[in-house]
Amino acid sequence: MSQGIITVSYIAASVLFILSLGGLSHQETARRGNMFGIIGMAIAVFATAMSVAVSNYSLLIPAMAVGAVLGLFAAKRVEMTEMPELVAILHSFVGLAATLVGIASFIDPANHFTGVEETIHNVEIFLGVFIGAITFTGSIIAFGKLRGMISGTPLTLPARHWLNLAAIILCLVLGYGFLNGGGVLPLLLMTLIAFVLGVHLVMAIGGADMPVVVSMLNSYSGWAAAATGFMLSNDLLIVTGALVGSSGAILSYIMCRAMNRSFISVILGGFGTGGGGAAADVEGEIIATSVEETAQMLKDADSVIIVPGYGMAVAQAQAVVSAMTKQLRDAGKTVRFGIHPVAGRLPGHMNVLLAEAKVPYDIVLEMDELNDDFPDTDVVLVIGANDIVNPGAQEDPNSPIAGMPVLEVWKAGTVVVSKRSMATGYAGVENPLFFKDNTRMLFGDAKDTVDAIVKSL
Repeated sequence: MSQGIITVSYIAASVLFILSLGGLSHQETARRGNMFGIIGMAIAVFATAMSVAVSNYSLLIPAMAVGAVLGLFAAKRVEMTEMPELVAILHSFVGLAATLVGIASFIDPANHFTGVEETIHNVEIFLGVFIGAITFTGSIIAFGKLRGMISGTPLTLPARHWLNLAAIILCLVLGYGFLNGGGVLPLLLMTLIAFVLGVHLVMAIGGADMPVVVSMLNSYSGWAAAATGFMLSNDLLIVTGALVGSSGAILSYIMCRAMNRSFISVILGGFGTGGGGAAADVEGEIIATSVEETAQMLKDADSVIIVPGYGMAVAQAQAVVSAMTKQLRDAGKTVRFGIHPVAGRLPGHMNVLLAEAKVPYDIVLEMDELNDDFPDTDVVLVIGANDIVNPGAQEDPNSPIAGMPVLEVWKAGTVVVSKRSMATGYAGVENPLFFKDNTRMLFGDAKDTVDAIVKSL
C-alpha cells in the first residue's frame, strides 16, 4: 500500500475517532459514536498492517489473531458489573505496550539517529517508557481494588509524598544519564522505579475514589500512546493518544469537581484518605419495611425519584426497575432517576445500565439537575446505592467522604433504601441516612425485591 493511501487512511481514522468521542458524549448518540470508533480502529489497524514498514507477516498475523480471540473472549464473558475491571486491565496493556516498544526502539540496531535527532528520539523513548510503566502497574492495582482482590483501604506510608518525589527525582537523574550516552541500563532502572511508583500512587488512593482513578489511568494510557507515536513517527498514534489523554484528563477533572477533590491530588496520589479525625458515631435505630408497604407508598406518591447504585448493577435489576418505572408512569406518577457522577465504579456506569433496560433518556438526570427537587419529592427509592447518598459528607467534617457532593435524598418525604444488608459502602463508612426518621430499609436482593414490588403494584 502506497504512503499516500496510508496517510489518507490515517486522516479518515482520526476523523472517525473524533466523531466517536462526540457521539459518546450523549446517550442518544452513544451507539453511533461506538460504531464510528470501531470503523476508525479497523481502518487504522488495516492501514498500519499494510504499510511498507511492516514486512514480517509471519509474526504479525498470528499475534493479531491471538489478540482478537482474547479480546472477543473477554468481551463476550464480561458482565456489565465487571466493566470497570476490564477497562482497568486494558489500560495496563497499553502501558505495558508503551514500555516494551520504548525499550525495543532503543535497542533496535536499525535506528541510526545522530545529534539532535538522537536526543529528541531518546527523550520520546524515556517519556513513553516512564508513563507506560506507571500506567501498567497502576492499572493492575486499580484492577485488583475494583475486583476486591486488594483492599480498598488506602495505603498511607509515612512521608509517602516525599517517597514519590524522591522516586521522580531519581528517575530524572537516570534520564540525564540515559540522554548522555548511559546506554540501556539507566532506562531499565528507571522502568523498575516507575513500576514501583505506579503501585504506590494507586495503593494510596481510597476505594471510594476508584472511578476517578480509572479515568485518570485512561488519560495516562493516552499520553503513553502519544509518546510512543512520536517515538515511532506514527501520526495516527500521536492523534489517538492525544485524544484519549486529553479526554481522560477532562473527564477526571469533571469528576474531581463533582466529588470535591483536588485534581492535583489525583495525579500525586494519596487522596480519598479522609480527614484528620475519626468519623462521628451513627446513633439511632433502623426502621425496616416490606414490599407491600413500599408498593403502597409508591401508589400514594405523586412524584418519585429512583437513585440507582452499584448494588443494582450487581443484582442486574435494571430490567425490573425499568418495568416498575413504566408502571408508575402509566399510573400518572412523575418518575425520574438521579445519577451521581461516580455512581457505580466507572463514569456513566448507571447510565449504560438504564439505557440497556430502555429507560427513557429524558427522565435520567444528573445530580446537579435534581438535587434541589428532593424537598418536593414524595418518595425516593434508593437501589443499591450507599456512599453517594450519605449525609455524612455534609454533616461530618471528619468523614472520609467529607465535602463530597451527594444526592440529598433525606430531604424527601420518605426514603426507601433497598439493600442486602447494613454493610458499609465502597468507602467503608457508616451511612447516617439509614437511621433517619423518614428512612425505611427494604432488605433483600434488589432484583427480587423490585420484581415483588412490580407484582404488588
